[in-house]
Amino acid sequence: MKDEAHPAVTTGAREHRLAAHAEMDWGGAMSLDAYFKRIGYAGPREASLDVLRELHIRHTQAIAFENLSPYLRLDMALDPASLYDKLVHRQRGGYCYEQNGLFKHVLDTLGFETHGLAGRVLWNMPADRRSPRTHMLLLVEAASERYIADVGFGGMTLTAPIRLVTEAAQETPHGPYRLTESGGEYVLNAQLDDEWKPLYAFNLEEHTPPDYELMNWYTSTHPRSLFVTDLIAARAMREGRHTLRNNRYGFRGLSGVKGEQRIRTVAELKALLSSVFGIEVPNVPHADERFARALEAD
Repeated sequence: MKDEAHPAVTTGAREHRLAAHAEMDWGGAMSLDAYFKRIGYAGPREASLDVLRELHIRHTQAIAFENLSPYLRLDMALDPASLYDKLVHRQRGGYCYEQNGLFKHVLDTLGFETHGLAGRVLWNMPADRRSPRTHMLLLVEAASERYIADVGFGGMTLTAPIRLVTEAAQETPHGPYRLTESGGEYVLNAQLDDEWKPLYAFNLEEHTPPDYELMNWYTSTHPRSLFVTDLIAARAMREGRHTLRNNRYGFRGLSGVKGEQRIRTVAELKALLSSVFGIEVPNVPHADERFARALEAD
């Protein structure tokens, strides 16, 4: 797929966006300082490639991917204030619309040119199944090039932005990724055990908050949605990736070490969510009942 030319972002336009987002999205109870503290970042506040890379890896390490809200039948709001309150103030994680939604607001505030995209999930899907576009990812301009940034794809989340070019393998802190082209769409692939695995397909059509509201409503409420039926968490750390699917906790180390164990009690599950994934488990009356159901999964 040929990479299309794009106009350079002027300094004036970037400064205008920075001021607008600072006023609209980060006033009142919201604080960019608190977000940076949450992810352990104390570097420059500028729209540079180095900053993008550093924020990307720190966000994925600090803020776990998790679906406790849809699994526990809690409200799912995507407005900036709600995302900040949940992921920063209440020390929760979230899934793609929340993770990439918050990340987009941060990047916009710093002056990056960003565009919301949507992907069709291919990971763990039958080859002949065409899924709907239900995954949110970002297109980000930095250093006069375009990059894919995605801090919200579960156990295979990118831990670094990758250039929007096809075929070339691109290294990240958690292994090589590459973009290929199929049927007029880009396909993101990850290399696992010397084999390339497709994760999702997408094009460059820009999506807006109303698009994600509809996707989020379907994903968080449909009775057959994976995020409604199964308990899921993931976190990419310096030593490797931690994953949870119902009662199965797994670890894949960067050194090649792998491990899996079965979680047998609600107390053990809640302790794991807190200690390994860094999640403040919601204190709601029916939580233990739902967690017990996750432990009964095959």
